[in-house]
Amino acid sequence: QVQLVESGGGLVQPGGSLRLSCAASGTIFKLNTMGWYRQAPGKERELVATITSGGSTNYADSVKGRFTISRDNAPNTVYLQMNSLKPEDTAVYYCNYRTVVRAGNYWGKGTPVTVSS
Repeated sequence: QVQLVESGGGLVQPGGSLRLSCAASGTIFKLNTMGWYRQAPGKERELVATITSGGSTNYADSVKGRFTISRDNAPNTVYLQMNSLKPEDTAVYYCNYRTVVRAGNYWGKGTPVTVSS
C-alpha cells in the first residue's frame, strides 16, 4: 500500500503564496503519476495539476500561470507552489498517486487552503 501525507496548507491573503508538499511512502512503483486535486465546500473534487515520474505536467486552466507542480522521485514527494492566490482557490487540497501497474490509486487526507482577507 501507499501512504500520502500532505502539509503546507493554511490561511493566506489574496495575492499571496503557499507551498504544499506531499510525501509518499510504502510500495512505490517507478512509473507513476502524482498530483493535486481540490474540493471546495458543496462542489465536486477537481483536478489542479499532475506530474508523471518522467516530469510531464498538466494543469487545470484555472491555475495555469499561477501554480507550479514539481516532484522528487527519491524520496517520492510532490509539491505545489501556489502564487497569486485567489479566494476561489479556497478548498481542501488532496494529494493523489496513481499507477498503471496494479491500477493503483491512492489519496491523502487533504490539507485545507483558505484564501481570504
